[in-house]
Amino acid sequence: EIINKIYNPEILKPENARSDTVKVNIDKNKLAMSEFKALWSKINARTIYRVDFDSEELVKHSVKALNDDLIVSKMYFRVESGELTKIESKNALTSGTAFTKGTSGEIEDVNTIKISSGTKYDLVGKLVEETKLTRKTIVKILIGIDKKIFNQFHYNPEEFILKAGNIINAQKSATIIEHITYHSTGDKYNLEDIFTDSTLKGKFNVNVLPTKKHLYDHLLYDSKVECKFAESLENNPEIVVYVKLPSGFYISTPFGKYNPDWAIVFREGNVKNIYFIAETKGSMENIQLRLIEHSKIECAKKHFESISSENVKYDVVNDYADLVNKVICCN
Repeated sequence: EIINKIYNPEILKPENARSDTVKVNIDKNKLAMSEFKALWSKINARTIYRVDFDSEELVKHSVKALNDDLIVSKMYFRVESGELTKIESKNALTSGTAFTKGTSGEIEDVNTIKISSGTKYDLVGKLVEETKLTRKTIVKILIGIDKKIFNQFHYNPEEFILKAGNIINAQKSATIIEHITYHSTGDKYNLEDIFTDSTLKGKFNVNVLPTKKHLYDHLLYDSKVECKFAESLENNPEIVVYVKLPSGFYISTPFGKYNPDWAIVFREGNVKNIYFIAETKGSMENIQLRLIEHSKIECAKKHFESISSENVKYDVVNDYADLVNKVICCN
């Protein structure tokens, strides 16, 4: 009787992985809504992009950015000394607290201690690998930077390569975004092909949210930010219908395919943009977005500008309040 009180064989049974699995189905009534069809007709165009710029422009911008921003820390040895006078316990010995810390100092002269003298680096080759630029372009950039900036390579070669590569990539992305143009191909995404995936499944309280205004009967979300954003859409009377766009709907960019997060229809009235394409992020600071992701978003803005009318807007938002600020016409 005592054993039965503390031992429950049900606890040891493996979890039934299918017990709370939900199959996500398309809501055909919402798919047939005139509001959603109007939205879809404004965003379903396929485009191609073209980028034209002079490589000398990229070299010029990269040289300036490296001269302004490249700071490489010196390698050094840090030497600390201490004294062991008494061992009070094994823990004190293993944790190091038995030692009394004494003096400490740093040896910073890399030319004296020759930290990396035994390693050879293919600087040009590594930067070609990091940036996907030609060796000719990389050589032009390295020749163009100030001597004192280039000499930092000897302080810490690996950090120099990493930071220089990041700076050049940022300039490459900025140059591409400045000069990229999008043009419609005449083809369009087919509604049935994009929104009839019958394999969508998820789990309650893990990545599934029951919905009433979503194009599907449930929402499959990727993060808490998306879940909270969808809940706000569900609870706001200004929203007619919305959808988390499937991965099959994407925009081609020089940085890879880009799949926007949301397509949203607002009620007509005091709104400036009835149709909104949104990307949700937990923070609006660009420094917290990966370079490639930020570049894709900038390309998406140009894509939608080329195919959409004035009442369709694309932007990045961090929550529903931010969305409202960018949609509601205050004047």
